[in-house]
Amino acid sequence: MLEQDHAKEHRRGRPRSEAAERAILEAVVKLLEDGVPLASLSIERIARTAGVGKSTIYRRWQGKEELFVDVLREIEPPDAELPGTSALDDLRVMLESIRRRGLAQRSSALLHNVVVQMKSQPRLWEEYYRTVVEPRRRITLAVIERGVASGELRDDIDVDLLHDMFLGPMLVRTLHRPGAPLDEDLAERIVCTALQGLSRRTPPAPDRTPPV
Repeated sequence: MLEQDHAKEHRRGRPRSEAAERAILEAVVKLLEDGVPLASLSIERIARTAGVGKSTIYRRWQGKEELFVDVLREIEPPDAELPGTSALDDLRVMLESIRRRGLAQRSSALLHNVVVQMKSQPRLWEEYYRTVVEPRRRITLAVIERGVASGELRDDIDVDLLHDMFLGPMLVRTLHRPGAPLDEDLAERIVCTALQGLSRRTPPAPDRTPPV
């Protein structure tokens, strides 16, 4: 996926130690679980908790923002693999992935608190948007464009608008209405409703066949 490719490119050239990297990520999670706010986490404290030097962290991440984004990736559900069978099938899978992240945020106090704190820090939110949200958006747009090209979707509607029409309902329920239901069939209902349209259905014409 684009996001995975970006992460690989982003870390190219860094000396790798999986054990050290894991220790650093787990140290941040531990500090957050202990109630330390994101804004109060320093590289020095993270390094001390992880049992590594600051240089070990800086060899892998340019700053706290990049590190915190990777921590968030660790604690939120991963992106699902797209089946690639059809654009609509891929859209259903992507919507289901958003639904599962919404459920995870509701059930995990840690994930919820990290997301809330992240949005209050412009540099951190910008890094998350650049490396996570925008790549996901590009993937979705590519799927929709494929659906238009294959004839699954209309070609007379702006692709950006189609993107928002499909994802909007799920994002509203996962981000803006924390009490709204996230039923298992929500992704399918969103796709079906978008495809059927919102106009009132025309009732069938009355049978005017004269009685025999």
